[in-house]
Amino acid sequence: MAWVVLQVDQEDNMSNPLIEMKNEYKIYIMGTEQVYANDNINLKIDRGEFVAIVGKSGSGKSTLMNIIGALDKPTSGKYILNGKDTSLMTDDELADIRNKTIGFIFQQYNLLPKLTLLENVELPLLYAGVKASERRRRGLESLGRVGLKEKYSQYPNQLSGGQQQRVSIARALAGNPSLLLADEPTGALDSKTSKDVISFLKQLHNEGNTIVMITHDNAIALEAKRVVRIHDGKIIFDGDTKEYAAKFQISN
Repeated sequence: MAWVVLQVDQEDNMSNPLIEMKNEYKIYIMGTEQVYANDNINLKIDRGEFVAIVGKSGSGKSTLMNIIGALDKPTSGKYILNGKDTSLMTDDELADIRNKTIGFIFQQYNLLPKLTLLENVELPLLYAGVKASERRRRGLESLGRVGLKEKYSQYPNQLSGGQQQRVSIARALAGNPSLLLADEPTGALDSKTSKDVISFLKQLHNEGNTIVMITHDNAIALEAKRVVRIHDGKIIFDGDTKEYAAKFQISN
C-alpha cells in the first residue's frame, strides 16, 4: 500500500483539480494480446477530498495507483498532477516529483530495520537535500503528529504493526504533504488497529489533506467521502459513499 503527498507550487493552480486524468489508457502486451489494465479513465480529484478507489484483484486499481503516484506513465492519454502533464515527463522528472512532492505510505510499512524511527522518517528529506537540523525538526514534528515522538530512538522491530504504520505515515507527512495516496493501508493490520489507522486518516483529512485510498475492501472504502469503483480497467462508479453503499447494497 502506498500513500502520496503533493505540495502546491503556484497559487493559480489552486482553482484546478489536483489530479486529472483524460482518456488515460495503460496497455500491456501479453504475447499476441493487448491487456487494457486501465481503459479510458477520466477522473478529477480536487484538493481537500477523501476518495477511495476500490476494486477486486486484477481490476486495474493498482495500475491506476502507480500512475497517480508517478511510478508509471500511461500508454496514452494524459495525467495532469497539480497542473503539470506527467505523461510527458522523463523518468528523472518523475523521480523528482516522487521525491519532492509525493509521499508514499505502504501496506507493509517499508521501514528500514537498522534505522531508528527518526532516521526512517528523515530518509526522504535526506534524499531531497534537506539540511540535517531541518530534517530532525521535521522528523520529530511528524512523529509527534502520529503520537510516537517519545519513541524516536527506537527501531521498527520494537513496535507493533499499528505503530509501524504510523511511522510510515509520519515519513510521508514529513514532506508537508497535501495529498496522501494509501494503497491498502489496513491490509496488514487486525480489525481494531485498522479502525485506529482509518480514524487517523480521517483526522488528517479534517486537517486539510487530500487523501486517495486504494482498497479491495468495500467496508474500508465507505470510510471515505467519495468512492471510485474500477472493474476490468474501467470506472463503473464515481459518487459519494452513501450512493455507493445503496447501489451495491453494502453495509459498513
